[in-house]
This record gives sequence, structure tokens and C-alpha cells, in this order.
Amino acid sequence: MKIIEIKDRTTSLLKQLLEVWESAVKTTHLFLSENEIQDIKKYVHQALIEIPHLIIVENENQTPIGFMGVVEQHLEMLFVAHEERGKGLGKQLLRYGIENYSIHDLAVNEQNPLAKGFYEHMGFKVYKRTENDEQGNPYPLLYMQLDR
Repeated sequence: MKIIEIKDRTTSLLKQLLEVWESAVKTTHLFLSENEIQDIKKYVHQALIEIPHLIIVENENQTPIGFMGVVEQHLEMLFVAHEERGKGLGKQLLRYGIENYSIHDLAVNEQNPLAKGFYEHMGFKVYKRTENDEQGNPYPLLYMQLDR
């Protein structure tokens, strides 16, 4: 297992990361329909291209099995492939982000209680809630910051 910051965002890497994203979302975002997932996927592809800091975790075969995106000190996204969940990869990525990018805040879907619990376990506390997500969809967001 290796954590790497990606500079060269090749088409094949982006395809692999979208597969990681989709497997994670289908496991954790049960409130989304298949159509909604496919719609969001278009935005995720663009975000993967544009995010200032894209950090991946690879398995022993150099295949991406998780990733996070960081904008300034904000965790914009963190996803671990479904079959790799529960192995500590999310913790390792988030710790790496806190240590190397000073991550101190994030937003999480309220309807994803496992993610909320994970971030609370990692030291984040909710400071704000919105009724809609950033695209205006009826998915409440919880804004969390590192409690230090």
C-alpha cells in the first residue's frame, strides 16, 4: 500500500478513480438513485481533473483503491473502493491529508452516517448543517471541522 500525490492525471487513471468512486458511492450513498449516481459521476470526473491536490492510495499491483482531493485546507472528497473498506485506508489517507495539507474541515452527507461517524472518530465535529447539498439537491450536508 502506497500513498501518492498525482500530478499527471491520465485518462486511464481517471477511469480507475471513477470506478473507485462509483463502488464507494453505491455502498455508502444509499439515498441516491442509479440515475443520480450517473449524473454526479460527470461532475466527479471534472473535479478529479481540476482539484489542486489529488492523493491516491495504491495496492501492491499499483492499482488505485482509494483517493482524496484537497482544496487549500479543505477535504473535498475521500473515497475508498467498496472491497477495500474497513482496512484503515481512509484513516491513512485522512491522516496524510491532515499532516501534509493541514486539512481542518470538510462536508459530509447527513444521510451517510458511516462517513459522519468515521470523521467524528478522526476528531472532526459538526459546526453547521444545510438542508441542501452544494448543487441545491435535497441532501443535507454536515460541515465538520477538526477539533483540536
